[in-house]
Amino acid sequence: MSDFNPKIVAFVCNWCTYAGADLTGTSRMKYSPQVSIIRFPCTGRIDFMLLLKAFANGADGIIVSGCHPNDCHYSSGNFHARRRWIVFRGLLDFLGIDVRRVRFSWVSAAEGAKWAQLVNDTAEHVRQLGPFSGYHRLRGLGVG
Repeated sequence: MSDFNPKIVAFVCNWCTYAGADLTGTSRMKYSPQVSIIRFPCTGRIDFMLLLKAFANGADGIIVSGCHPNDCHYSSGNFHARRRWIVFRGLLDFLGIDVRRVRFSWVSAAEGAKWAQLVNDTAEHVRQLGPFSGYHRLRGLGVG
């Protein structure tokens, strides 16, 4: 299983986490290359069906990250995302998807090192869980 390189999809806020990831790159910090970043105006705009589609299309793990609480550029988008995350956890349990495959974190534009650590920790954690095998079930439900 040590040869397994997980495919990680990161849904990130444009204003904070995306800028933090950019800082990681411009600072030449090393982090796992298995992450694909999808930028949103705000984490409050991320529909959980997109996360299920990522799993249905081959993702082994997911990161959702945005502005710290009370720092949202849209006032309360990150609080909206946090409420959705609580509901989404129940849906993952219902679908039989291990909740540990999804990481929810706050990363500001100044936290490039935190972004690198989040990606590396997530990649290692998902590597230990192994490949996601439920994508056939999700596609059978019409997701994907």
